[in-house]
Amino acid sequence: MSECLQPFAAAVPLGVAATVFIDAWALLRRRLFGIPALDYALVGRWLAHLPRGRFRHASIAAADAVRGEGLIGWTAHYLIGVAFAAALLVVAGAGWLSDPTLAPALLVGLASAAAPFLLLQPGFGAGVAASRTPRPWRVRAQTVLTHTLFGVGLYLAALAAKRLELLQ
Repeated sequence: MSECLQPFAAAVPLGVAATVFIDAWALLRRRLFGIPALDYALVGRWLAHLPRGRFRHASIAAADAVRGEGLIGWTAHYLIGVAFAAALLVVAGAGWLSDPTLAPALLVGLASAAAPFLLLQPGFGAGVAASRTPRPWRVRAQTVLTHTLFGVGLYLAALAAKRLELLQ
């Protein structure tokens, strides 16, 4: 594989692993604290309405259901994780894979919180940074925590790949 493309190929396992990490966190959070996870079928519904010219909904849950919205949402969730992993490799450089450090991964994880704050939550009808929800600071804190953990997941995935010599 071309040296130029190797970091982007590495983004796939890193992004998938980091996304699995936050999905595991969501399951644990629901079990321990009763906090429900995001319904990725609603993400799929929102995405499926975009080509129809609907960016913002009063309530995405009340919007017309779309065939295959669960598959669309879950696929997008993992592809977005891969895209943010690729962003990490662009920001930190390809050398980061051979000597991963936590700071760049956390930076990308925190920066990735801009996507739900500025795109998903307004599109769902929750307002910018969940401003229209009953407890916006609780939603914001959960968003920042989840995306910080995504950064941790990127770092841990890179460490594991280095130890196992998977991405050399």
